Amino acid sequence: MAESNQGIESFIRDVADFPKPGITFKDITPLLADPKALGMAIDAMAASVADLEIDVIAAAEARGFLFAVPLALKLDVGMVPIRKPGKLPYKKHTYSYELEYGSDTLEMHTDAVAAGQKVLVVDDLLATGGTVEACCKMIEDCGAEVAACLFLIELGFLDGKEKLAKYPTISVLNYD
Repeated sequence: MAESNQGIESFIRDVADFPKPGITFKDITPLLADPKALGMAIDAMAASVADLEIDVIAAAEARGFLFAVPLALKLDVGMVPIRKPGKLPYKKHTYSYELEYGSDTLEMHTDAVAAGQKVLVVDDLLATGGTVEACCKMIEDCGAEVAACLFLIELGFLDGKEKLAKYPTISVLNYD
């Protein structure tokens, strides 16, 4: 891990046994509460994709939005919200996908991405990769290209990167 990222890591709080016994939750709340730490995180994320051609950023609600909007401003591109059903007011693409224990659905406005656009998919944390994979598939179904998937945190031991193997996947912090 780069030295600059160690400063960011010090603002990630471990919460034992949340949301259930045996799980250590990586809490980003202290990072969000400190403007310098949040700025360092956004700067690190921006630096990690500086060489990519990106037309727009897409992020699934809700924590992905927290990093996608300031990153979009820093990179001078727009931001596309991908939401749970019933949250978007305009015509929508809908994508349903399977999870380990059930299914879920995401929606995106039909005019959010255009064919040929290069889209950076952003989220706070890569765990199993299911939600971001669904975002990528919906973006591709619109004829756009996923330029990369970017995360502040990756839980490497959950192998989410394998599910996203066809896309460049970049993480600022990795916990194996």
